[in-house]
Amino acid sequence: MNTNTPEPKDGAPASPPLSDATHIRSFVHRRGHITQGQREALEQLLDKWSLPYADRRLDLAATFGRDAPTVLEIGFGMGETTQKIALARPGDNFLGVEVFNAGVGALLRRIEESGLQNLRIVQHDAVEVVRDMIPPDTLAGVHVYFPDPWPKKRHHKRRLIQPPFVALLASRIAPGGYLHCATDWQEYAVQMLEVLGAEPLLRNTAADYAPRPDYRPQTKFETRGLRLGHGVWDLIFQRIA
Repeated sequence: MNTNTPEPKDGAPASPPLSDATHIRSFVHRRGHITQGQREALEQLLDKWSLPYADRRLDLAATFGRDAPTVLEIGFGMGETTQKIALARPGDNFLGVEVFNAGVGALLRRIEESGLQNLRIVQHDAVEVVRDMIPPDTLAGVHVYFPDPWPKKRHHKRRLIQPPFVALLASRIAPGGYLHCATDWQEYAVQMLEVLGAEPLLRNTAADYAPRPDYRPQTKFETRGLRLGHGVWDLIFQRIA
């Protein structure tokens, strides 16, 4: 695997430095439970609704068969929120990135059952997808909802929201586009606010944390946590020119 910053492609500016040597994965593969339905969806629908990872830039208009604003979602879990947002925003394209089979299988089923045409999946490490497949200055938005908080201090280096990756994300968002993060870990929310606030290509749309926007549905897990007095923090930053 190439450990150097990729060369500019198609005349695009080079990506911010993010080598494999400094790329610490924010996930660990475990033998997780997968249902028969999810397994069947992977076998029958993966080729229909997913894109293979490749070290080349996507033509987003060709990918979706239309020219429309494209939103990237990183780590969609079981895909319930992703499905709801894609259904509510038919004029936008959505590209979901997830590594775990159960979640990919679950969202494939949701896509098929809902008849969604504006949602595609890449099953691969998000850092490599953003670095290698997303052209600079193209995304209308990025969603990072409830990423693994890696609560133990010695694991904080595995958190997804770190300065190098945020710089990379910011370079892929078009001016005027947005980066929306949400977490239910206050200490991680504080770190997110610090990291996002330090990125020169981004500006906060709120004084600190933002109200949950209508387009992000409240999950069952989130509703239960709020009822128990747990907090949820949304951060919405805009890409500046």
